[in-house]
Amino acid sequence: MASGGFRSCTAALLSFVLLLQVSAGAAAGGDCHFPAVFNFGDSNSDTGGLSAAFGAAPPPNGMTFFGMPVGRYCDGRLVIDFITENLGVPYLSAYLNSIGSNFSQGANFATAGSSISRQNSSLFLSGFSPISLDVQSWEFEQFINRSQFVYNNKGGIYRELLPKAEYFSEALYTFDIGQNDITAGYFANMSTEQVVAYIPDLMDRFVSIIQSVHWLGGRYFWIHGTGPIGCLPYAIIHRPDIGAQKDSIGCSVTYNKVAQLFNQRLKETVARLRKTYPDAGFTYVDVYTAKYKLISQAKKLGFDDPLLTCCGHDAGPYNYDPKVGCGGKVLVNGKWVVLGKSCDDPSRRVSWDGVHFTEAANKFVFDQIVRGALSDPPVSLRQACRSKAQ
Repeated sequence: MASGGFRSCTAALLSFVLLLQVSAGAAAGGDCHFPAVFNFGDSNSDTGGLSAAFGAAPPPNGMTFFGMPVGRYCDGRLVIDFITENLGVPYLSAYLNSIGSNFSQGANFATAGSSISRQNSSLFLSGFSPISLDVQSWEFEQFINRSQFVYNNKGGIYRELLPKAEYFSEALYTFDIGQNDITAGYFANMSTEQVVAYIPDLMDRFVSIIQSVHWLGGRYFWIHGTGPIGCLPYAIIHRPDIGAQKDSIGCSVTYNKVAQLFNQRLKETVARLRKTYPDAGFTYVDVYTAKYKLISQAKKLGFDDPLLTCCGHDAGPYNYDPKVGCGGKVLVNGKWVVLGKSCDDPSRRVSWDGVHFTEAANKFVFDQIVRGALSDPPVSLRQACRSKAQ
C-alpha cells in the first residue's frame, strides 16, 4: 500500500477538495453533474488493463465499433462505455495503459480476470488475475497522489491529461465485479456449499474497499450485481457437473442460484453502506435481471441462440473451445492459422466469446439499467448522486 507520507498527502488533498467542493448532487432537481468516472471491476468493464499488463486482446476483438482491438474482450463497446457516453465523459483509459492515455475525466482500474478476493495462484495457472479489488483500490490511491503531484508541479500538457482535484469528490464510482469469485471457487473444484460459505467474506472485503474509496473522496457509487453466470458457455463447460441441471433455456440452475444469492447479499451490503455513509450516494443495479431477460427472450428481441458463441472454434457445444479462444491460433505445417474466428453478424449474438457479451447485448443491458428501473433506489444513471440515505 501507499506509504504514510503518501497517505498524509492524500488526507490533506481530501480536506482541500472537500472545502472547495460544490457538488452537483447537493442541488435539488436536474441531472447530477459527474465530471469524471472511476471504474473498478473485471473483464465485464475492462477497457485495456489486462491487455496492457499481460498481452493484448487479439483481433477480431473490437471489430464492430473500434475497427481494431482496443483492450476490450468484445467486438465493440462494453456497458461502461455506454455509461460514459451517456454522461458525456470520454471512454475510460485503463490505469495500466501507459501509451496514449487520457485521464482528465476518469480512469479504469478494472482488469479481466479480477475478483474481490485475492487469488492464491498465477494468471497463467488459474486464468484469474492477481489484480484483485484491493489492488485496484491501491492503484487508485497511487493515481490520486501521483496525478495531483504532477498536475500541480509539472503543469503543461499534464493539466490536459489528468483530473482536477475536485473531480475525485464529484465523480461517479462504478463497480462491476464478483463473477470471478464464484467461478474461481467452482473451477478449483469447490462444492456449492463451499462457494456459498465464502460470500460473507466477499462482502466484508467489498465494504473495506468502499471505505477506502470513500476516505479518498468518493461520494457517488453505482454498483452492479453479477450476471447469470450459468448462461455462459465457459462456466457450463468447465464444470459440467454444476452445469448438468439446466433451466428451460439451457442455463445452469446451480450457477445462477449462487449468482442470485451473491447479488442478494451485495444488495443488502449496499443498503448498509448507505446508512453508514449518509453523505454518500449508493445505487445497487440489478444487472442479473437485465441479462437474463435478454437471454430468455433472445429470439423475440432479434437475437439468435443466446448460448451460441460468436467468436470461437467449432470444436464442441456452443461454438466454444476452452483451448482455442477468440482470435486463437494454432501452428499448422509451420504456419500460424487463426481458428477463433468471428461469426458473420455479431449483432445477432448475445455471447461474443463464451465468456463475454457482444456490443449489441451490452447495449441492451445498458438500455435496461440506465433509467433506474432495475436500481435500488430506483434512480437513473444521471440521478445517481441522489441515492443517499433519507
